[in-house]
Amino acid sequence: MRREKPINADLPAAQAPAPPAEEPEVERPRPERPAPPAPEKEAKPTPVPTSLASPSPAPRRRRRVSLTPLLLLALVAIAIGFILAAVLAGGGGSRQQTGAAPTPAAPAAAEPPAEPQSAEALGYPAFATDNTTRVGGSDAVANAAAAALAVFPSTAADLRPPAVTLVDEGDWAGAIAASVLVAPPVRAPLLYSAAGEPPEATAEALAALEPAGENSAEGAAAFAVGSVAAPLEGKVTRVPAGDPAAEAAAISALRDRLFGAGPRHFVIAPGDAPEFAMPAAAWAARSGDPVLFAEGERLPAATAKALREHPGVPAFVLGPPSAIPAAVMREVGQIADPVKRVSGPDPVANAIAFARYSAAGFGWNVDDPGHGFVLARSNSPLDAGAASALSAAGTWGPLLLTDDAAKVPAELRSYFLDVKPGYTTNPTRAFYNHVWVIGDEEAIDVNQQAEVNALAELARIGGGE
Repeated sequence: MRREKPINADLPAAQAPAPPAEEPEVERPRPERPAPPAPEKEAKPTPVPTSLASPSPAPRRRRRVSLTPLLLLALVAIAIGFILAAVLAGGGGSRQQTGAAPTPAAPAAAEPPAEPQSAEALGYPAFATDNTTRVGGSDAVANAAAAALAVFPSTAADLRPPAVTLVDEGDWAGAIAASVLVAPPVRAPLLYSAAGEPPEATAEALAALEPAGENSAEGAAAFAVGSVAAPLEGKVTRVPAGDPAAEAAAISALRDRLFGAGPRHFVIAPGDAPEFAMPAAAWAARSGDPVLFAEGERLPAATAKALREHPGVPAFVLGPPSAIPAAVMREVGQIADPVKRVSGPDPVANAIAFARYSAAGFGWNVDDPGHGFVLARSNSPLDAGAASALSAAGTWGPLLLTDDAAKVPAELRSYFLDVKPGYTTNPTRAFYNHVWVIGDEEAIDVNQQAEVNALAELARIGGGE
């Protein structure tokens, strides 16, 4: 049975007649009878708040033990404690008491260090898992800067790029076409800029990369598409701004000059369907094949001219007929020889089809384990150019797309399972997959990244010791 008693209410009755002045103060708290001490020990740590909050049901016995001196001392001690706490709080202290019992809320509000211990703050899995690495900028400008520094850490002169390519931060088509300059021998990672001054992330990346210009870049420290700011001390080679077809044709001509040879293939991408054009950026960076654009129901004049300057070079049309009509493909076929279509019915399937494709030395031909991949959202075409450097270094992987922030699309999941690595006896001799995840958690959240990580995980597929 629960007992609610005032302090010292269990003293033996034999002590009650003794004069209060002769009662030793230090002896009252000690139990002097064989009653179980557990209830009293549980009540003693907070005796005064208990007595203040719950008046004793036995006032007569309280008067007999003459408890007033003890209560006064206790109340004085608590008052002093409150004053000290208030002084400390006013001077920047983190603890504060405002009631009968101390509250732990004040330290939690004043000390948020528990939050940095979260998985997100530690970087797992929002930054990296064992099979994925996130380039988690809030926009394509930040992603481009991070990707460039991932490929070119720039901690020493030989770790810096010969040049960089600067594209307007709203020009997704120019960025996809300019990705060809990431390929060797130029190796100019792409950054986004603007007409007045570069965004902060780009300015910081430029300061770290310090491109000085080399022979492979004709001595240029930067290639600027349009009138974007290029705050560099070295030479800047500019490509005139224009519509997607005109810009791409100009970049293709610059590519021929820098490479010292014509292309082996052309990629014809849709200039008015960016979600289908995105995978071309990774391939251009990997292969050095230039990207040209088709728009509407007719082949643009600039694209036709660029094709005619390279007779006999095969062209590969990227995207379904809904993105590049059959009539346009026939126009390409009248110039290029041969012309073939690589496509899927939607952006996710289209990127997978390109990753699997292989013909006459063209295409990724990634149908087995042991590869790198880059994963981005299909509604962010600027990220295709931003991430292009990751497809031309390290694990050299194709760009794949997801159309959902929260989960892996079914067709992409199936593809990852098709190329999932495995081993029978020795995992250290196996092939491995790695996936770069582009964008913050609003673009691709942690749940999807974790799912991709599991799909890329090396699995045991056989017995043995």
